[in-house]
Amino acid sequence: MLNRKTFFIREHVGLMKLSNTYDILDPEGEGQLGIAQERPGALIQVLRLLVNKQLLPTKVFVYEGNNPDDASRLIFSIQRGFTLLRSKVKICDAQGNVIGGLKSKLLSLGGAFRVFDSSGQQIATVKGDWKGWTFRFLDPSENEIGTITKKWAGLGKELFTSADNYVIALTREPKPSEAILLLAAGLAVDTVYKES
Repeated sequence: MLNRKTFFIREHVGLMKLSNTYDILDPEGEGQLGIAQERPGALIQVLRLLVNKQLLPTKVFVYEGNNPDDASRLIFSIQRGFTLLRSKVKICDAQGNVIGGLKSKLLSLGGAFRVFDSSGQQIATVKGDWKGWTFRFLDPSENEIGTITKKWAGLGKELFTSADNYVIALTREPKPSEAILLLAAGLAVDTVYKES
């Protein structure tokens, strides 16, 4: 799954959802590559009725294939603790080892955060525009290495649900470890930074 440059992410539709599920699809029509499922815990789900979910901890587990109940298919997880001013997100491999992280910038108009590898070295910045749902992956030299763009799903779906569809597209073949971090960053835009 991680040897691809482009992923189509489709959020499952729901009117009153307390957690999200995302299909990770091949945009060329070859079917489902994986599934990302948010599992925040029972207490956190109850708190989401009272508190903005962007402030609360969450965990998103990403599996290869379409069965999130098969723990042997786990590829990585995204974990965020309580947030006040800046979000800090851990990206862990299937064994729970930290392989990278994300840190939001304190002041940015369109939303921005940094992507780090396991040694704390910054490998990318994700920057958004203030008016839409377009984000760019930039390497430390500010060269674009990928984009995240929203796909319009139709007026009814856009107005009455919070489901999003978007494409994560990398401009070059990533190394497997880099692919996980960039896919996690793309998923985190919605699950951690944009979802409310």
